[in-house]
Amino acid sequence: MHKPSIPELIRQVAAHALTAAERLVPEWLPDGSHSGREWVARNIARGDRKEGSFGVSLDTGRWNDFADTEAHGGDLVSLLAYLRNCRQLEAAQEIDQRLSLGLLERCEISPEEAARRAEKAEHLRRQSLLRTERAKDQLQARQLRAARQAAELWQMAKPADRQHRYLQAKQVQPFTLRQLSQGRLLVPLCADGRLVNLQTILPTGDKRYLTGGRVQGCYSPLGKITEGCRLYVCEGWATGATLHAHTLSPVVCALSAGNLKAVATAMRERYGDVLDLVIAGDDDRQTLGNPGRNAANRAANAVGARVVFPEWPADAPDTLSDFNDLHLWRSQHREIQS
Repeated sequence: MHKPSIPELIRQVAAHALTAAERLVPEWLPDGSHSGREWVARNIARGDRKEGSFGVSLDTGRWNDFADTEAHGGDLVSLLAYLRNCRQLEAAQEIDQRLSLGLLERCEISPEEAARRAEKAEHLRRQSLLRTERAKDQLQARQLRAARQAAELWQMAKPADRQHRYLQAKQVQPFTLRQLSQGRLLVPLCADGRLVNLQTILPTGDKRYLTGGRVQGCYSPLGKITEGCRLYVCEGWATGATLHAHTLSPVVCALSAGNLKAVATAMRERYGDVLDLVIAGDDDRQTLGNPGRNAANRAANAVGARVVFPEWPADAPDTLSDFNDLHLWRSQHREIQS
């Protein structure tokens, strides 16, 4: 019977680690966040102050520090060895113990060495838990500050001007939007019906969120959601305003393609299966991979919803991608014909 070599066992541990990447990587790099299927974080091995230069693929395990050309690897065992500044065997053993794999239990080491490694692994596990809890506390504190700031700004603001440059350009009503000085539109972001953040839209169309505020899973509502109603979930606010005006149905705006699935899931969990959930996706025909269409299909499949996309007339240009684009083009087309 073939006895696996140490390198073979390490590769097996790396393969198991990849299936648990969603759990392990945030434990090792707790101050990070998702960017698609990549975990972006501070490089704790060199004391980064901000996240962004260090990324780990949750699908392949490949990791890379763009600020250090020598810091990169192809699996999660090498990542942990780099972060812990230890040998790959020691990193593999920590993962083996963390996942209760038992692959490396029979490696020939002395009882003293085994005890030392177990003590080290337990120490590192506790440190990781402490970092994770500290990161969660810091994140909640930042989100709470942003939510308080959002409430204050919302109270200070007045109803949005119908003649606002952005609203005129999109040919939509302001609905519940509010406005601050210098033409700053405020788009409310809610979670479980509570205001938690704001998206600010400048007259130029530039958009930004409050620093530290919640975004993932948050939405901007248009209209009243009732039991069993038809509810549209879309990306941008202007798209949502267009859908609400044309269908008279309630709409929640995820404000990005990457947030569609999280918002659709939140709606399904809150209102149940009786909700007629429809994902109104963007059709990014000129973007490689059509991220808008793919994100809409993923969201619909995740929650058992229907999905709709703009139906483009034969003479509509390929630059159009969402329902507001279609609304604007049809409006301009009618003006030309008249």
